[in-house]
Amino acid sequence: MFGASIGRAGQRIIDAMVRWLARGHFNPNILTFIGVAINVGSGLLFGFGRFFWAGIVLIVANLFDMLDGQVARLSGRVTSYGGFLDSSLDRLSDMVVFVGLMVFYARDTEFHSTLNVFLAGAGMMGSVMVSYASARAESLIPKCDVGFLRRPERVVLFIIGALSTRAGSHNFFA
Repeated sequence: MFGASIGRAGQRIIDAMVRWLARGHFNPNILTFIGVAINVGSGLLFGFGRFFWAGIVLIVANLFDMLDGQVARLSGRVTSYGGFLDSSLDRLSDMVVFVGLMVFYARDTEFHSTLNVFLAGAGMMGSVMVSYASARAESLIPKCDVGFLRRPERVVLFIIGALSTRAGSHNFFA
């Protein structure tokens, strides 16, 4: 009951933001680019081992990812190009976060871990493959809403991992 109330309140806030952005004639593609730029910041923070702040920045970045499509629909600016751009830049956003983790664990510091570099790389490959497989399936099947760890679930797991990594532990995968 309490969780549903929080969800409804959050949705009201997002709906208000979408209406404001649509009324202000914000280009949804610009929102997409802003989200990617913020995700690059998150990747940099992961690279420097600032996991908690990377998680906070990831939340903000993905707020833009939630808004761009809704603004496009509400303002009647849905285009094939916008959908392609959003999908392509979502992949880039995913990859910069994984690369940030790979850089952190590859650096010559006390936290260097070949295993964690491998795990982050494997996660990035899995992320790209899930997205590719979904896109390919949708080209063959009109409606394909299946898949394991699609982007929203991956983002939530990244945020949980980043925010719950104990300060000073620097072991994102533990």
